[in-house]
Amino acid sequence: MSLYGTNDEERTDLNKEESRFVRARSRRLLGSLLAPMRLRLILAIFLGVISTAIRVAGPALIALGIDWALPRAIMREYNELWIVVGLYLSAALMTSILTYYFLMITARLAQNVVFDLRNRMFVHTQKLSVEFHERYTAGRVIARQTSDLESIAELLAGGLNELAIGAMFMFFTAVALLLLDPVSFLVLFGALLPLALLTRWFQVKTNRGYRKQRVASSRLIQYFVESMTGIRAVKAFRKEKRNEKHFGGLVEDYRGHNAHLIQLFGIYDPGLILIGNATVAAVLLVGGYRVLEGSLGIGVLTAAILYARRFFDPMEEIAIFYNSYQSAASALEKISGVLEEEPSVPEPQSPVEFDSAKGHIHFNGVKFKYSTGPTILHKFDLEIPAGQTIALVGTTGAGKSTLAKLISRFYDPSLGNVTIDGVDVRDISNKDLRREVVMVTQEAYLFSGTVAENIQLGRPGASIEDVMSAAKAVGAHEFILSLPEGYDTDVNKRGGRVSAGQRQLISFARAFLANPAVLILDEATSSLDIPSERMVQRGLKTLLAGRTAVIIAHRLSTVSIADRVLVMEHGKIIEDDAPKVLAAGSGKFAKLYKAWKDSLV
Repeated sequence: MSLYGTNDEERTDLNKEESRFVRARSRRLLGSLLAPMRLRLILAIFLGVISTAIRVAGPALIALGIDWALPRAIMREYNELWIVVGLYLSAALMTSILTYYFLMITARLAQNVVFDLRNRMFVHTQKLSVEFHERYTAGRVIARQTSDLESIAELLAGGLNELAIGAMFMFFTAVALLLLDPVSFLVLFGALLPLALLTRWFQVKTNRGYRKQRVASSRLIQYFVESMTGIRAVKAFRKEKRNEKHFGGLVEDYRGHNAHLIQLFGIYDPGLILIGNATVAAVLLVGGYRVLEGSLGIGVLTAAILYARRFFDPMEEIAIFYNSYQSAASALEKISGVLEEEPSVPEPQSPVEFDSAKGHIHFNGVKFKYSTGPTILHKFDLEIPAGQTIALVGTTGAGKSTLAKLISRFYDPSLGNVTIDGVDVRDISNKDLRREVVMVTQEAYLFSGTVAENIQLGRPGASIEDVMSAAKAVGAHEFILSLPEGYDTDVNKRGGRVSAGQRQLISFARAFLANPAVLILDEATSSLDIPSERMVQRGLKTLLAGRTAVIIAHRLSTVSIADRVLVMEHGKIIEDDAPKVLAAGSGKFAKLYKAWKDSLV
């Protein structure tokens, strides 16, 4: 996990220590992206330096032509003039060729960096634990993969070249002027102080402004994504007007930050022009007196004026692309924050070989609490023999889902351990654990593709016959055949969509095909209607046969197929026995069971 957590990207008031840490983190990321391409990067830098140095030679050649070649041309000696003109044209040609190769190499480098960064983000966010995704909203993850990456791509596509070439051009221009006429260089040097003060002011203001702008952009995307993914709730509760007002406020906030940045640039650009023109005027004034005194040639003065003018030309381009740089730098800070996150349930360094599990589960002195917040599960011991089906019952927040997530190792216990067949789940590789422990959640998510492809996720490469057998076992075969294209129906195409209950049946078929040793059903029948539930109850008997099962259900009808019931309350197991024994007693389960029975009358 990063030192300051993922929330640092939502803050705009980082102190100096935090700012240094964030910048260092971004530099590490950038260095790791460029490291595999360092030879091409060195070649690009070399080409950029040579092409810029040759380009800067132009005004010096003009001075040479005016002060040396023209006087000889007046005397009918044209060879020197042709030499200078040839050198000038050769320099222009060489600059064009070298710049072409420089731009081609840097363009490829930029594309490789963006590709690598986009791929890293996708792979890394998949590796991160459930805890990360539960506190880091989908909208923020999407913002990292879209607007932030596009901001970096935009800079690398052209802005970085301009920044690099512009900086080198200014350096070589200053050196050339120093060698050509030290007095004119001193005049230019005097302009560097106001230039540095103005640039520093612009840098500090835009750095803060772009951090605020990226946060505003992230919030905008986040709210849009959440509104669209929850559109059914928006419609159901007539939330459109409230959403419109809130979204309008976010848009206005984003617009305000952009307007502020434009205003900063509106001050910086005219300031550059003023300093540049004043410097050219000073060079002309000082040089003019020296020409009149005969201590300076007209050609050198002309070159000095050109150098003074050209020195400030890249500053305007740099200022334009500095905006892109600041935006990309802020985006890189956020992306680096995500990439520095570590899974809270890391892959074991030396995993234990785990094949053909029987499914014997043991909780040994287990206690659990999230990194921030109260204790969810108080210290307890629990043994679930292989092949036994247990049902977890209790009010919302009792800790049922947390207990199940510990078996699946979505989380690790704060204290104690969870073992399967005597092996600590922390010592089992994720691949083996996901094969032997499968959780079916109430969301029953289906990916883009056909019904058959979604069922095959349980066992990639399974034949269509195996897919159909799994569907038949859980009672999904008949409704799948009734779909427009049967098992080849795209679950996301018009007319091919399936209901919530049908999605759940498909997820059951997927789990059956996976054939795990331990199956966890986390309120998996909550979206089924009564007829579908009865059909699933029959399928569940087949699904659960011969394997350890943990069923979390609010519907007590599901409990009837369990061998054992655990009643949970406030993170503690308060009752543990067979369903019939608990129903005949006077405890909490008996009251819940009686209330359920009465509701059926």
